[in-house]
Amino acid sequence: MSVVMGMVLLLVGSAIGFVVGRFFSTSVQENKKLAEKVSEKESALEQYKLDVAEHLDSSAQLLDQMNSTCQTAMKQMEESTRLLQRATPSEQDVMPFFSKETQEQLAQTVNLRHNKRPVEEEAEVATEAPLDYSGNPSGLFADKK
Repeated sequence: MSVVMGMVLLLVGSAIGFVVGRFFSTSVQENKKLAEKVSEKESALEQYKLDVAEHLDSSAQLLDQMNSTCQTAMKQMEESTRLLQRATPSEQDVMPFFSKETQEQLAQTVNLRHNKRPVEEEAEVATEAPLDYSGNPSGLFADKK
């Protein structure tokens, strides 16, 4: 009986040792920690996906709003252009800045003020040497020491 009792105790001890070893093993604890990290990362990924979807939705709404604002601005510009083209007076309807008499007087004054030089005088002025090349040097820039 002692042999049978020894075998039974050996089997029971082995089973208890196996269970305790599995429970307190570092690989099991590491596996639990890794499983927790995986679940945390998956939940963070899901939250990120939700945030990106929300951001894209708000961006789409802003783009729609910009599009409608641009359409409104384009319509306003077309309307303003059409109104300006309709309101532009023709050449015949434009009121002159000066009256006809004043314009005639200005034309006469311009003709009187232009003193025309004779052709010979212009030729003399054109052939005369500039003063810095005159025939009588002053000696100011003479190279004498």
